[in-house]
Amino acid sequence: MLQQKFPQVNYYLQENLGVSAARNLGIQRSTGDWLAFLDSDDEWLPEKLAKQMAALADHPEHQVCHTEENWIRNGTRVNVPQKYLKSGGWIFDQCLTLCAMSPSTVLIHRSVLTEIGLFDTRLPACEDYDLWLRITADYPVLLLEQPQINKHGGHQDQLSGAYWGMDRFRISALQKIIDAGHLSDKNRQAAVNMLIKKANIYLNGVTKRGKTDEASYYQQLIKCYEADAI
Repeated sequence: MLQQKFPQVNYYLQENLGVSAARNLGIQRSTGDWLAFLDSDDEWLPEKLAKQMAALADHPEHQVCHTEENWIRNGTRVNVPQKYLKSGGWIFDQCLTLCAMSPSTVLIHRSVLTEIGLFDTRLPACEDYDLWLRITADYPVLLLEQPQINKHGGHQDQLSGAYWGMDRFRISALQKIIDAGHLSDKNRQAAVNMLIKKANIYLNGVTKRGKTDEASYYQQLIKCYEADAI
């Protein structure tokens, strides 16, 4: 049915290995210079890609572009909370707290992913947080302030609700980028401080739940990085 209606679309099927593996397969099978993603609970507005390409043509120094988004919750448009409003430029600091870009809004030149790597298939969630950290440490981001996607939410099958304690995946991403040794001094310090902050919050959570082994692990992790914290 898909090939009949959209013969220009190449469709690839693989065993369900998670969202990162699916995106990586699409990246590896694609041939264009620019890469875009569309999550199953989002929709692009009709001129999304055209407007991004026009903006990038006006700003050739950028290789990454994202946009604002409309939030639709249970079928009703709602205001986007202030903390989720997007930013442009060198946004590594903004990406430390939460996922500051939505996969469905981005347009990325292939050379960026060739340089910094693909989605990390070892992360069952927050894989986009991990990728944005690696990208924004080295690349400025162009922002289109006009929303170019509708982001749907409020239904029970969303991945964001599938795991308790999502910050443990963000902590892993922070640890990975710090230990890689490629961050500037400023960004490394900010990343270390954020890791300790998130790890302490997560430690309190597992301690309350009586998860002693996990609590011991995060206590040791915090100690390892506290010497670098300000």
